[in-house]
Parts: sequence; structure tokens; C-alpha cells
Amino acid sequence: MKFFKIFLNFYLNASIHVALAVFSLVKITEQYFELSVHHNLALFIFFSSITGYNFVKYAGVAKLHHRSLTKNLKVIQIFSFFCFLAMCFFALKLQKDTLLFTIPFNLLTLLYAVPFLSGFDKTLREVSYLKIIVVSIVWAGFTVLIPCVEVGFQLNIKLYLLMFQRFLIVIVLILPFDIRDVKYDAISLQTFPKKIGIQKTKRLGLSLMIIALVLEYAINNNGVSRNAFMIFFFLVLIFLMRSKIKQSKYYSSFWVESLPIIWWLILLGFCNL
Repeated sequence: MKFFKIFLNFYLNASIHVALAVFSLVKITEQYFELSVHHNLALFIFFSSITGYNFVKYAGVAKLHHRSLTKNLKVIQIFSFFCFLAMCFFALKLQKDTLLFTIPFNLLTLLYAVPFLSGFDKTLREVSYLKIIVVSIVWAGFTVLIPCVEVGFQLNIKLYLLMFQRFLIVIVLILPFDIRDVKYDAISLQTFPKKIGIQKTKRLGLSLMIIALVLEYAINNNGVSRNAFMIFFFLVLIFLMRSKIKQSKYYSSFWVESLPIIWWLILLGFCNL
């Protein structure tokens, strides 16, 4: 039991779980547009997610406490380095146009963690409401636009609608985290729960998911995919509405982040019936 807990904490803290969620959204995009399966791209995005998230989470900590890093953080640093190497390896197997399209999203990730505002002591993460917008844009770009560019899929209105839907979904998935972090976030960091309150935040999430549902019917004519999305839709609402400041340790970091993975697995299951 102790070993399982250590493994689970490493799995979450090393951003493997969130990378699997991103990977799942890439596979969903492939299903929606019937794209050819591209393992190199999916693995590039998977390892990019681990590298990017761990850079954002731990770069500042490593800089401040380099000599006194805990053993666990050192292990995560080493793991992240090997993931970075894997990311570079798979990047070499991608089209040049694909890598060019990743630049704006990589830049946003960098500026999310590196201070460059207000005398170079403020990041995008610390600007009111930008945190949730930046993360959602990056997820939408990497999980919708980049897979389509890699296989030469024509950029059309359905692709842009799917990007917008994915953007809204990621915003909603972040809201339980923001609700959890109300008591930890700085006063200057105006997240939705801090600005409009928890109940209005939940209503906002509900409204965004209804828009995402409407978009699903505009994007997708496949009844199987729609049914899978409906299950995902209700699961997201259940977890959003049950969110509170005092959450269990794994409520957001494991269960909420599992929802894209569950969506993909449901879609796979329905397609194989």
C-alpha cells in the first residue's frame, strides 16, 4: 500500500497524469476528423506536456532551493530531463510546418513561468484571469491544431469550432482547481472563484459546457461520438458542481484530470462495439 501511494504521488507530481489527459485529447481529435494515427506526434505532445508542466511547476523552486532540493524533486528533475530528450527525439520525426506551429504555444508556456512583466518580476500566470486563458489556449492548440497540421488536414470551420470547444472544456476543467486554491492564491491573483464566488463560478462552468455541447452538434455528425461526449459532459458537470475549497487530495489532481482520459476510453469503447 505504501509503495502504491509513493507511485501515485510520483505519477501525479511528475505530471504523467496530466500528460495522459493531453494525449487522450489528441487521440479524440484523431477520431473526430478521422486522421491517420500518428504515434510520433502523440508521443511528442505527451513528453512535451511532462516537460512543460514540470518546468512551470518546479523551475522557480529549483532556482531558489537548488542545494537543498528534496529527493523526490531531484528524481522529478531527472525524469523531466529524460522526457525532454524524448520530446526532442520525437520532434525530429515531425514535419517542419508542425514545429513552426508549436512555437506560439511553446512561447506562451515559457512566458507563463518566466517573469517578463512589471520590471521582469511578473509572469503571465500572475496576471488576473490570464492563467486560465493561457493554459486553455495551449491545450486547444496542441490537442486540435497541431495534430491536423501534422497530417496536412485542411484548416476549416469545423477545426476552429473544435478548437474553441476544446478551449471552453479546458477552462471548465481548471475551475475545480481554482476553487480548491482559493485559500492559497495571492490576493492579487484574481481567479474566477475569488472574483465572483464559488457558486457563480460553477454557473459559469455550466454555461460554458452547454456552449460546448451545442458546438458538439455543430462539429460532429457521428452519433457514437456524440453519445460519448454526452457522458463526458455530465461527468464534468458532476465533478464541477461537487467541487469545494476543502477537497480530498486527489479530487482535482487525479479525478478531474482523469475526465479527458475517461472520455477517450468511452469513445474507444463505443467505436469498438
